[in-house]
Amino acid sequence: MSVKLSARQVGDVTVIDVAGRITLGEGSSVLRDALRDLVSKNQKKILLNLGDVSYIDSSGIGELVSGFTTVTNGGGALKLLNLNKRVKDLLQITKLYTVFDVHEDEAGAIRSFA
Repeated sequence: MSVKLSARQVGDVTVIDVAGRITLGEGSSVLRDALRDLVSKNQKKILLNLGDVSYIDSSGIGELVSGFTTVTNGGGALKLLNLNKRVKDLLQITKLYTVFDVHEDEAGAIRSFA
């Protein structure tokens, strides 16, 4: 199963619910295109809900970093929500846990954009 994205608005924050696998190929390019599209539409507060992501490979991690850079350079903020243990461990091993603003609670994550 590749990745599926569904976007919803909560106030001025765009929440992207991500499900499936973020891997080399279609999975990572779908995410990249979605983030670029949001930035081009001037939607700068983006919360990626990764609760239903079963797997991320190194290419997927690269896309998260690339997406973070795209959004930040566009004057926005990208935050992560609901990481499973495997993804948390991956971010800690790669030291990216210090780069991303990671939240467990959607309401708290949305408030953090204020």
